[in-house]
Amino acid sequence: MNRVATFGNYQSALLDLMSAQTRAAEAQERVSTQKNATDLTGFGRQSETLTALKGAQSRLQGFLDTSDAVTARLTTQDLALTQISDGVEAARATIGNALASDSATSLMLELEGQFQTIRGGLNMRHQGGYLFAGTQVNTQPVDVTNLTELAAAPSVASIFNNDSLKTASRVAEGTTLETGFLANDVGTDVMEVLRDIQNYSTGPNGPLTGKLNETQKAFLAAQLTRLETAGQGVIDKGATTGSLANQVENITKGHKAQIESLSELVSNRTDADMAKAVTDLQLSQIAIEASAQVINQLRQVSLLNFLS
Repeated sequence: MNRVATFGNYQSALLDLMSAQTRAAEAQERVSTQKNATDLTGFGRQSETLTALKGAQSRLQGFLDTSDAVTARLTTQDLALTQISDGVEAARATIGNALASDSATSLMLELEGQFQTIRGGLNMRHQGGYLFAGTQVNTQPVDVTNLTELAAAPSVASIFNNDSLKTASRVAEGTTLETGFLANDVGTDVMEVLRDIQNYSTGPNGPLTGKLNETQKAFLAAQLTRLETAGQGVIDKGATTGSLANQVENITKGHKAQIESLSELVSNRTDADMAKAVTDLQLSQIAIEASAQVINQLRQVSLLNFLS
């Protein structure tokens, strides 16, 4: 004989209502967040896989951020090297014009201007720090301000304040690129030439003004060759900078492709099926309404009515 009790009917109806409400809340959450769950607990056994995928994404994003910083630095470095190269080329043109005209009337004045151009390139800043200073980013790498101070220095090496540590960046797993140059590596050759010219002009065979004699022309012709070598060294460093920029760009493209692939894998595991989520929400709402109607009917139907 099966017993029928009012309490049992109410309990069953309430359980059905609570279950429908839970399903409705879960479906509503999927619809609003467009995700299957809002935390790793909700993904069950897939949580470990998702954690690994997210970790890989974070590492790649870190490399991307580093690559962006390196690219910005290389862009500034290219501008600095171009400025130095232009200064060297202008110095060569100035000496060449003096030799062609047999006149050094404005030679030293123009070389002073080119010295300032080269010095500005060597002392160029990037994000507040000196670009060619090594790790001493707050110390100006070239501290002489004119050709007179350059000539008065004990040696060319003494005018450079940079250390010996070049900038290096880890842009990928197992890939660290040395992207920086030092002021003394870039500017020593050209500064030696300019210093020698200044000392020659103030020495017994000077000054280098007015009409040039044969001895002065032979000296300046030799400096042209030295400046060409110095300028080629700066150009080579500019080419290296461009090559590094291309390498970083290719690495960045690879990282972005990997991140997109990982994002797709994560999305396949976390994104909700919106059509199913909306359907589940509608069905759960219908179930809630049905359960509520049953409870309402139970309020009007009691076994006490039959016992009376």
